[in-house]
Amino acid sequence: MKTPREHLSFQLHPMTLNTLVKHHESRQLNLTPGFQRHSVWSLPQRQKLVESILANNPIPAIFLYERTERGRLVYDVVDGKQRLESVLMFLRSRGFTRDGFRVRAPVDDGARPQPRTWRQLEDAYAQHWWSYQVPTVIVSGEFAEIVKLFVLINSTGKALTSAEKRNARFFDSPLLAEAHRLQKRVGALLQQDRIISPGQAERMKDVELITELLVSVLHGGPINKKTAVDKAVGNEAVPACDLRAAANQVGHTLRIVRKVFPKLRTTRFRNLSEYYSLFMVLWQIGQEKVVFTDRRARVAAERLLIEFSRRVDETREAQVKVKLGKLPKGYEQFKDYLLATQLATDDLAQRKKRAQMLHGLLSGLFSSRDRRRAFSPEQRRLVWHSEAAPKCPRCKRVLTWENFQVDHILAHSRGGFTDIANGKLMCGPCNASKGNRHRSRLPR
Repeated sequence: MKTPREHLSFQLHPMTLNTLVKHHESRQLNLTPGFQRHSVWSLPQRQKLVESILANNPIPAIFLYERTERGRLVYDVVDGKQRLESVLMFLRSRGFTRDGFRVRAPVDDGARPQPRTWRQLEDAYAQHWWSYQVPTVIVSGEFAEIVKLFVLINSTGKALTSAEKRNARFFDSPLLAEAHRLQKRVGALLQQDRIISPGQAERMKDVELITELLVSVLHGGPINKKTAVDKAVGNEAVPACDLRAAANQVGHTLRIVRKVFPKLRTTRFRNLSEYYSLFMVLWQIGQEKVVFTDRRARVAAERLLIEFSRRVDETREAQVKVKLGKLPKGYEQFKDYLLATQLATDDLAQRKKRAQMLHGLLSGLFSSRDRRRAFSPEQRRLVWHSEAAPKCPRCKRVLTWENFQVDHILAHSRGGFTDIANGKLMCGPCNASKGNRHRSRLPR
């Protein structure tokens, strides 16, 4: 069996900043191969690197994967993306024209360093800057081993998160690609509700959450995060139609959670583990064909969740005060939920326990949709005979037995029942154009 070293070759080949920037300008330097992570360096880190170069101090080596694409050499950045980005940002190079920053560097001997842009420093530093040599290791070999090398190298320093490691190992996974597409649609909503912070988004935490939700929906319920996500992401056997259907369900449920709980950011359910449980409960309730459009039910659900969150927080505070002593009267019922959030929060057993309690709290508030969509012949006949001179109330067209339809006054998709009390005569074109608006403006 060959070792990884036999699959890869390494060549130390220092490159000047001038060469690296030219490779970038000619699109031969690929900063974002599929296995790479997002930009994670802060501005002070970028400034410190540039100041080190200007002071002629050494910087760590970069690793480039050399390959051929359409007859020309291309270098995928395996390690050193943050360093190279910092240089390109400072120069306001192609793709980074809006990302320039200032660094402290003297322009005359003995002068006090002042914050300056590259344009202000160029005359004094151009020769040194462009000839500065960056230690560069050129790597070639099997691509799978390159990905392993990326994960190994980035295990130190600002280590890769589990989401970044997964993205590197399975960057060509259809499921992961679907998660990235969905993140572009709903990522901003997760940040607005403070489920994901901007810093977490930079480390792909939003993609990880969406991937987990996709896998859970495909699985049909809560999963053990540690074992199920990587297994599912690495499995290419999921049919594309099932994957797209799951993505639509996840996107729809994310919007339902936001609609039912607009003040979610003020509760404990904005933390990831409990948000996951709340999402899965809303998704499961949705599978029971309930209607979430009833405003009174939504208000009641939000009040219940806020109160539940407050009481669980009070239980936690009471536990701290009394340590292991007996809790005050009235707190016992929230203790089990609190324990399920403190012990192995991503474990399947704890997730099922939380989901069961939340399902019991919320499921009875929302009414089920009438399973019968179309009016029966008997109902149609009764509605027809309820009008002395049948006309379409929208376009005033005279209706006949051959051209009339019975419309739901409160749309079926919004919880309207298929009975004669919720039926109204209408012509086909007007019924189709009405859609599922909340209520018909027609008189009863």
